[in-house]
Amino acid sequence: MSGHSKWSTIKHKKAATDAKRGKLFTRVAKEITIAARDGGGDPEFNPTLRLALNKAKESNMPKDNIERAIKRGTGELAGGELVEVLYEGYGPHGAGILIECVTDNKNRAVSEIRHTLSKSGGNMATSGAVSWQFTQKGYMTTKVADSKHDDFFLLAAEAGADDVQFSDGLAEIYVEKDSFAAVRDALNAEAIEFDEANLIYEPNTPLDLDTSQAVQVMKVIEALEDLDDVQNVYSVLNLTDEAMAEMDT
Repeated sequence: MSGHSKWSTIKHKKAATDAKRGKLFTRVAKEITIAARDGGGDPEFNPTLRLALNKAKESNMPKDNIERAIKRGTGELAGGELVEVLYEGYGPHGAGILIECVTDNKNRAVSEIRHTLSKSGGNMATSGAVSWQFTQKGYMTTKVADSKHDDFFLLAAEAGADDVQFSDGLAEIYVEKDSFAAVRDALNAEAIEFDEANLIYEPNTPLDLDTSQAVQVMKVIEALEDLDDVQNVYSVLNLTDEAMAEMDT
């Protein structure tokens, strides 16, 4: 499970740069709109919306932007209909990649993704060609003091979590897809607030590449994440500390 943690680390490092470009606002606004569309505009009764609003506040997103995103989701404000799409492809060295998009123009989204992959020697794949290499899991993170690890592990296990990992003051909770909402709600009821709480794709058999090859794949993933319609990117790549260090240089 640790592979997703490392990808999350990379995303957090990029957050400040994304915010400067406005990319972070775009991504969070879409999360708010989708959450309001699916669960209503009241965060008290919509934990997914509550989490998206927390992200918006942490990134200093203007209040007007937040309100527009909610109203767009509830239908109070006109706008292009957002759709969620999962695209599949291959990066350099045959690395399987899944790309989650939220877009109001699927033609634009797929064209930009195809162009980004082809520049790296990769290509788009047909539905199912890559996704079989992944299992969808529930993933949540929350801050937990070192002294509270044992208590939190028991709490999460009783709520139905499959696994809990601790690192740098953060607890990562993994659950089966079908149990995600129930575990999230059970922990919310215990006053646990999450930094992240969503479904992710974990590779069934991570792909091992040498450092230079891994960096090539990671650069393509970063380029995909920079596209406006892209919300998340998942790869079968097994991240190594060496490859992550190389990306930082």
